[in-house]
Amino acid sequence: MKPAILLAFFVSASLFAQTAAPKAPVKPKGPSVPADAQWHDVTTWGVEGRGWGDQERKRWFDRFPAKAEKTVTPAVWGLSRDSAGMMVRFKTDAKAIYCRYDLAKANLALPAMPATGVSGLDLYARDDQGQWRWVACPKPAAQHVEAVLISDLAPGEHEFAAYLPLYNGIEKLEIGVPKDAKFEGQAPREKPIVFYGTSITHGANASRPGMVHTAILGRRLDRPVINIGFSGNGRMDAAVGDLINELDASAIVIDCLPNMQPADVTAKCVPLVKQLRSKHAKTPIVLVEDRRFTNSWITPAKAKFHDDNHAALKAAYEQLKAEKVANLHYISGDALYGTDAEGANDASHATDLGFMRQADVFEPVLREALK
Repeated sequence: MKPAILLAFFVSASLFAQTAAPKAPVKPKGPSVPADAQWHDVTTWGVEGRGWGDQERKRWFDRFPAKAEKTVTPAVWGLSRDSAGMMVRFKTDAKAIYCRYDLAKANLALPAMPATGVSGLDLYARDDQGQWRWVACPKPAAQHVEAVLISDLAPGEHEFAAYLPLYNGIEKLEIGVPKDAKFEGQAPREKPIVFYGTSITHGANASRPGMVHTAILGRRLDRPVINIGFSGNGRMDAAVGDLINELDASAIVIDCLPNMQPADVTAKCVPLVKQLRSKHAKTPIVLVEDRRFTNSWITPAKAKFHDDNHAALKAAYEQLKAEKVANLHYISGDALYGTDAEGANDASHATDLGFMRQADVFEPVLREALK
């Protein structure tokens, strides 16, 4: 190579090296929590979705009381320590709202579920018509979270609701507002709807805690909700039935089929309903068929599994009605995610679209049951 050409090559390469990798732009900083913020520990007024009153707990935000460790399976016990379904309400005239909380687990996200759903705090507020509407859900980046949930709020007092993480536990949770703002914690409402189910009830794979169908229904019906969904472990267990029997529920929803085989449904459904009836003589009980895998239309073995599971539940329902067990309600699973195969991201677990569609199917049944 001639010297002149070689020199030109090195000069071009040098210029390329200087221009090919420009510095990343500096991201503008968002609002920060002021040093003089006033903080409010939510345990001083309570959260909805935390049943069993003041019974001893190993951790305040556990879903089950401590005694359950000796009666439920180890898997159910471990999953019950997630804060799924819990929601704290408060009123404030603050122009900004802050949060400060500590998570139990370092794993902030799951392969098909973002950190906002697994570990996030999801904020809603009532609008002028009294309807709950979404406000904010910052993405956690560490086990200790201290963040501005929202700033530049419209003036006036508003009622807020913050949903707790779905697949993580909470060690401590505080809500913050500017130092001169009014703040009032709202006590948990009574007579919750109790949902007993699987990973879908637990919240997989919602993008935010407020997007699970149980939370959507709580907002639409304006009622408190207790979520006892256990990923892979919702199996109509009698030990869980004993715990449900201690609750003063407005309705009980049994949605366990995705974790069960037809023979299990036949063996366990009727005994569980009768067990619940022994303490809840008139409480509405809703039996739910499992959703269909969104690709079951092209996978015959999956389609047959759903057919057989649905038939087993329907037979149990008919037996209970024949035995004069009153106030039973039934939800078909065929269209829980819709019928276009678009309601899940892994065939099994709902996206936000799938959860919204489930809420659409559940809502009229629950409204009728709760009359």
